Amino acid sequence: MGITIRSATREDTGQIFAMIQALAEYESLTVTGTAEALADHLFGDRPFVHALIAEWEGKVAGFALYFYNYSTFLTKPGIYLEDLFVLPAYRRRGIATALLQELKRIAIEQNCGRLEWSVLAWNQSAIAFYERMGAQVLPDWRICRIMLNDWA
Repeated sequence: MGITIRSATREDTGQIFAMIQALAEYESLTVTGTAEALADHLFGDRPFVHALIAEWEGKVAGFALYFYNYSTFLTKPGIYLEDLFVLPAYRRRGIATALLQELKRIAIEQNCGRLEWSVLAWNQSAIAFYERMGAQVLPDWRICRIMLNDWA
């Protein structure tokens, strides 16, 4: 049976949220949102994000959460991969590769100009994996962020 990649459904929200929490723990971060908000943002009247589910022999093994952005220089939409996570028990089975390949297929189908994401500088195994997949780690770009609840 192996790997199956499919679009997430509302019923997957709890498992996606649990994997988000596991990812946050791995990255020493804190989740402050809720599964209910995630469900609304994925499946509400105005979806803000999309998710793919990876299954291994019928069991949820990982996910990719993404949204569309836009490149003014390319004058094309793009896909931003917010999270890519595979549960530890299912790693090294090609699941992350399959998720990225499905995102690439979606991006091409939607006539996107690029697929982008961020990776923590200390996560050398992820960086090596992404480079093997053909990604270029951009040395001159830095992420800027304003947390709106802190912005006066």
